[in-house]
Amino acid sequence: MNVLLIVGSKDPELKWNAVRFGNFLLNAGEDVSIFLNGPGSSLYDGDCAAMPIKEEAKTFTLSEGALFA
Repeated sequence: MNVLLIVGSKDPELKWNAVRFGNFLLNAGEDVSIFLNGPGSSLYDGDCAAMPIKEEAKTFTLSEGALFA
């Protein structure tokens, strides 16, 4: 199944959880794309030790997930 996640918030927790969910779906064998819209297009804003957005995004792209902005 093809899955599209749309992130339109600047909230770091929402962005982190969206990418984590994308990784979960990729591990389940789904084709996943994440579209970054508006304030969500600055994906790495809010990256910290508690919410490592960059690491999750790296795993997502290396697992053949697609990021679009």
